[in-house]
Amino acid sequence: MVVDGHTSPAPDRLWRNPEPKSNYDVVIVGAGGHGLATAYYLARNHGVTDIAVLERGWLAGGNMARNTTIIRSNYLLDASAALYDHALRLWEELPEELDHEFHFSQCGVLNLAHTEQEARDARRRAFANELNGVDAEWLTPDEIAEVCPILDTSPRLRYPVIGATYQRRAGVAKHDHVAWALARKCDEMGVDLIQNCEVTGFVTAGDRVTGVHTSRGTIGAGRVGLAAAGRTSVLTDTLGISLPLQSHPLQAMASEILEPVHPCVVMSNHVHVYTSQAHKGELVLGAGIDTHNGYAQRGSVHVVENQLAAAVELFPIFGRAHLLRTWAGTVDVTPDASPIIGPTPYGNLFVNCGWGTGGFKATPGAGWVFAHTIATGAPHPLNEPYGMERFTSGALIDEHGAAAVAH
Repeated sequence: MVVDGHTSPAPDRLWRNPEPKSNYDVVIVGAGGHGLATAYYLARNHGVTDIAVLERGWLAGGNMARNTTIIRSNYLLDASAALYDHALRLWEELPEELDHEFHFSQCGVLNLAHTEQEARDARRRAFANELNGVDAEWLTPDEIAEVCPILDTSPRLRYPVIGATYQRRAGVAKHDHVAWALARKCDEMGVDLIQNCEVTGFVTAGDRVTGVHTSRGTIGAGRVGLAAAGRTSVLTDTLGISLPLQSHPLQAMASEILEPVHPCVVMSNHVHVYTSQAHKGELVLGAGIDTHNGYAQRGSVHVVENQLAAAVELFPIFGRAHLLRTWAGTVDVTPDASPIIGPTPYGNLFVNCGWGTGGFKATPGAGWVFAHTIATGAPHPLNEPYGMERFTSGALIDEHGAAAVAH
């Protein structure tokens, strides 16, 4: 750690491992990126520090450790662009604010177009981004080749690249370091981070939740925020709240460590793969969710095969790289591919779920607005459109197919 130009000794540990107290003002279920960011902004923005963040496994061991670290805000619809660009602006401040290097690299994101229809849709999205104050450009194949020389932009491809949108402010960050940075700051402000503490149910009194049952005993709570990703609906089912969520495995994979060769993030919906290079040198690859519902943190062999074939098609240089590991997370998907952030029929229970494949990039923005919602009992203007009532009113935020690859 560097303070005033001097290197201070590293602490023995980044955060405490306290025993849970019998009661807290706020209990947050899920110590992933969103749970930690919510606790951080509750303390930072609202002065609420009597908080327990409960994690059934180890801190950030769920989707926070299983994503592909892409950060961007070039979404089509107004509500999406506003929320994700708020998150991106926070990302730009967080390394200094948290005093922790988590390798946030604004290397840029290319969203490729392979057909005339994709090109029209992509340019429409770029124009919409500009109207919303989100940086966006349309690049020709020659301009794409200047940004990413290793991408095959020749006409001999099965699906030639005819253009791409480019967001220069987008990029990647190292996910585990982000979690550790947030956890350290939460701990400094007095937040209890309690690992190996699975929430199994709720204590209720009328239309209020007064506590949670856990594997380490019952814990009382003034307010409860659920940030449990694919497990959220499992918990709300115990209260008779049926959320419009489906949980799916989402696979990703990484290569051996290579010399720096891939300068940005490249996403292709038509060939269906997205690629980047991590700061240590691994190529990181991903694509779409597995079609079946499930909670297993593993994937299907055919998805791995299809992702690798797509990557080699776009990047022939990858043909001799070796696959090192694969993994999967559990993503919760709503009918309109947008999250649910807001209150529930229980007056002091709030949910932050349904992010699908977009959770990591939204981490600080989601934490900011969810903390506001929990602290005040009312949605922040940025998450007001994301309540559960939109599924009955019809005011959907339908990003399915609206923003190229949904990641």
